[in-house]
Amino acid sequence: MTIATLNILILAGGLGTRLWPSSREHMPKHLLSLGGDRSLLRETYLRIAPLVEPHQVYVATAAAHADQVRAHLPELPPENILVEPMGKGTAPCIGLAALHMRRKNPDGIMASLHADHGISDAEGFRAALRSAVVLAEQGYIATLGITPRWAETGFGYIERGHPLNDAEVGPAYHVVQFTEKPDAARAQQFVESGRYYWNSGIFVWRISRILDEMRNLLPDLCAALDEIDGALDRPDAQAVLERVWPSIQPVTIDVGIMEKARRVVVIPISVGWNDVGSWKAVAEVVPADEQGNVIVGEHVALDTEGTLIWGGKRLVAAIGLKDMVIVDTEDVVLVCPKDRAQDVKTLVEMLRKGNKRQYL
Repeated sequence: MTIATLNILILAGGLGTRLWPSSREHMPKHLLSLGGDRSLLRETYLRIAPLVEPHQVYVATAAAHADQVRAHLPELPPENILVEPMGKGTAPCIGLAALHMRRKNPDGIMASLHADHGISDAEGFRAALRSAVVLAEQGYIATLGITPRWAETGFGYIERGHPLNDAEVGPAYHVVQFTEKPDAARAQQFVESGRYYWNSGIFVWRISRILDEMRNLLPDLCAALDEIDGALDRPDAQAVLERVWPSIQPVTIDVGIMEKARRVVVIPISVGWNDVGSWKAVAEVVPADEQGNVIVGEHVALDTEGTLIWGGKRLVAAIGLKDMVIVDTEDVVLVCPKDRAQDVKTLVEMLRKGNKRQYL
């Protein structure tokens, strides 16, 4: 059964530089297919489709990718593809979407989630979202916290406090604080305490509540959004957006709102969540063979185990490798140990600074 009050925003503005060289400026991560026929964006939409009608789903993306997003999600009304003139972080993006949602459903609920995450238990995920909607209707800001599987330093963490004791929603806790990416020792302490969850970046709130929070905590952003809102029904709406947007200071929803907001609750989930944030993470999403190798494309391997081989049109041959990453595209070959996969982002910065934009 769909939820009439729910509006869902899919954030599809990132480039996914840690999945370079497959993820490029013209083909970012959320438009890629990882081991299947459907893109991460389409998988995200299909995961939430049982909860809402297509007109209740919005996607925020960059102008360069808008046509591709429309092609991946033909069910959505064209006006529900919200195009940012330039990236300004998640808070302005969410604020812009809230303006559009409020026009159609002033008392509605908004869920914000990312286009490029993997989730293996779709039904469990939808059940958690339903619980979050119930809490949002009670005036809370609800977030989904991932039960940590190891002491990850690349994620933010959410500390839980007292239980909410709401039988209708199941386990949920008041949030004590959000913590940005910790060092290894602190991350280990968080996991061992049992009080912390990975921050999934998935939030559910009343549309009016998030706009009120922006008015209180991000007044400059709210002033810009008010100007954009005043023009939404006018012929010059796009011109106003393009004039106002560059003046907005970049800010994430976590730093701008979540770290300061009150009446925030976390719903713990264990649904096979993966942010697919590196090639090492891809190796955890795509099924492996008996040697622990994840293979896409034509290959031949001898005495090779625990290795990701992501091929293109050429045969990829490997001998004696362990826990490595090989990604072969038409113009780039990436080779690195799995435990250095996060450093791909640094390589991309080196290319950018070296003016080698043909590879970006």
